[in-house]
Amino acid sequence: MAIIMDGKALAKKIRQELKIECDELKKKGINPKLAVIMVGDNPASKVYVRNKSRACNEVGIEYTEYLLKGNTTQEELESLIENLNKDKKVNGILLQSPLPEHLDINKAFKEIAYLKDVDGFTPVSVGKLCIGDDTFVSCTPLGIIRMIEEYNIDISGKNVVILGRSNIVGRPLIQCCLRKNATVTVCHSRTKDIKEHTKMADILISAIGKSKFVTSDMVKDGAVIIDVGINRDENGKLAGDVDFENVERKASYITPVPGGVGPMTIAMLMNNVIKATKEQEMLK
Repeated sequence: MAIIMDGKALAKKIRQELKIECDELKKKGINPKLAVIMVGDNPASKVYVRNKSRACNEVGIEYTEYLLKGNTTQEELESLIENLNKDKKVNGILLQSPLPEHLDINKAFKEIAYLKDVDGFTPVSVGKLCIGDDTFVSCTPLGIIRMIEEYNIDISGKNVVILGRSNIVGRPLIQCCLRKNATVTVCHSRTKDIKEHTKMADILISAIGKSKFVTSDMVKDGAVIIDVGINRDENGKLAGDVDFENVERKASYITPVPGGVGPMTIAMLMNNVIKATKEQEMLK
């Protein structure tokens, strides 16, 4: 049976450490602040935003929400981002996805000032990640790497197979794993015979959004399984991309859903806000 990687407990530990850092900044008159923009009334987004607000409150980060109507124009959205870029009291800007279909989220991301890009989605952040510079790393990939490190799993030289190539998880995760000297394979909707690749994985990371897609016959004995998926199964119950019950019997380590990668994502957002605050202070 696999060791279950407790993202909830690790995230709590990280938030406690960040609270100490935040308190030290406040003693110096520095008050970290995160601004979150949400457009429309997507129910899932409301849940994510609420969880981020709670985490900020726990760490001691000031939190402000900008809830925009679903018919907000691209120009109005970008104008708000520009105002937040100029606001010296705001250290981090987060644009909650998804956006309504008429808005171009990538164009909006480009408007966020690099030093306030706590989600790691601007071209500057992505470019720095690719060339190995210190930068803001997308929160979910950063959380995955932090979890792997916490459990002393050596990634160097290992075969890492990533299912999914999204800009939010898959693509930045490739670079994070390469930084750790892993050999990386990426599978996606056009990949032929995914099972052939997954059975070779020492570390298998699934971020495709298909409930229980990864079955026990797709993984080798002793593999590390990281499940990024958050889905609903046929009974409406929360489930990951991995058939946890059966895969757990073959894996050496496995993340649960919920309680695995999700809490780590929010903890890394808090980490990035503190990092942004410190970097901005250094430039003053």
